[in-house]
Amino acid sequence: MQPGDLLDLDITDVAHGGVFIARHDGRVVFVADAIPGERVRVQLTDTAKSSFWRAATVDVLDASADRRPHVWAAADVDVVPDLRPGGADFGHIALDRQRALKEEVLREALIRFGGVTDPTVTVAQPAPIVVGDGSSTSAEVPDGSRWRTRVSLHVDDQGIVGPFAARSHRVIPVDDLPLATAEIEQVARTLSGRPGRIDLVQPADGRVRVVPRPDTDRPRRGRGRVASPPAALSAAGSAAREVIVEEVDGRRFRVDAGGFWQVHRLAAHTLTDVVAAALRDAGGVDPDAHHLDLYGGVGLFAATLATLGGPATRVTTVESDARATEHAGENLADWIGARAETDRTDRFLTRLIAQAGSTDRARLARGVTLLDPPRAGAGRAVVESVAALSPASVVYVACDPVALARDLGTFREHGYEPRRIDALDLFPHSHHVEAVALLQRTD
Repeated sequence: MQPGDLLDLDITDVAHGGVFIARHDGRVVFVADAIPGERVRVQLTDTAKSSFWRAATVDVLDASADRRPHVWAAADVDVVPDLRPGGADFGHIALDRQRALKEEVLREALIRFGGVTDPTVTVAQPAPIVVGDGSSTSAEVPDGSRWRTRVSLHVDDQGIVGPFAARSHRVIPVDDLPLATAEIEQVARTLSGRPGRIDLVQPADGRVRVVPRPDTDRPRRGRGRVASPPAALSAAGSAAREVIVEEVDGRRFRVDAGGFWQVHRLAAHTLTDVVAAALRDAGGVDPDAHHLDLYGGVGLFAATLATLGGPATRVTTVESDARATEHAGENLADWIGARAETDRTDRFLTRLIAQAGSTDRARLARGVTLLDPPRAGAGRAVVESVAALSPASVVYVACDPVALARDLGTFREHGYEPRRIDALDLFPHSHHVEAVALLQRTD
């Protein structure tokens, strides 16, 4: 069979990555825009591999009770698959079922890749923020929309602005962005630019920043190569380096407009609450120990550790981006024992293991090491280096279930077991799920 051919399939399960499982003549077919228990008509989109095919739902023959009108009409099944924007691959599913499916994916990953026996995980909503005397509260929107305070759109070589199509680099023009805040959606309607990417950022002050990221020396269809002029690159760099302020639990964090910050408006607050709760359950943060915040960004979790430990807490945050490290130093200025290092995490750990004396090793062994790696995970080398330092507690903040499970499997090889795993639905209507794992030595 070829791409474009139609099949009627029964959907049996959910897979990691926002797709669902069916079978045809013994071959696995990964189907987009379905729900387990449904019978759907699909259009094949990729038949290149002998082990599995990919397909998109084009008609629902026997619908699940959990199917809903898509939160983003442009991505619904009545739209031609090639014209559906990506980023809301669970948008056709009731929110409670979305969370149950995410629990299933996370649980399966922990068992299969982490070797964790019968893990218990429940995907929770973001925690609301209560302001002042409790009379003002910011909470998740009931339908799970309007949570993105950071959005990346793209400009193709014809000047069309929009998101990429699902699993593609083809730009799709759209009229709305229902997962973004209303202010970002309004600004997005006015955008134009050179080929490349445009980031929209809405920090705590509510004003949307536009950060253009034009491609340089990019092939342009039928016109050879075209380079963005120096003035355009200079303006883009200036916009990306504007210092904005985010607020978490009354504390202000400086961050570049083009730098990393959580995209859900309640995410930073929720994650710091969960990390703090896990560490309190583990006995708190020893103020005389040495604590590490790896992949630390602008110091969000280092501040959490230092708040729990007190004003003299010794905490080192490590980040490869020099601008983020500069901001981390400023954000952690209230703690005399805090410092920010610019380095790759693997290199920092190698140097620390080689150079730390007996006194600092003892402090590290009483401390907390927190990791918030990118989607690919920390990897075996980093996990083994952390285990070699023998911290009393490890907190792992993860945005990918399989990467988390693999790294937990490596920690388990070195005597660490998960004591608590909190899963959070910080990306409603997408397949993504955030998790916070607390690990401690079995002895």
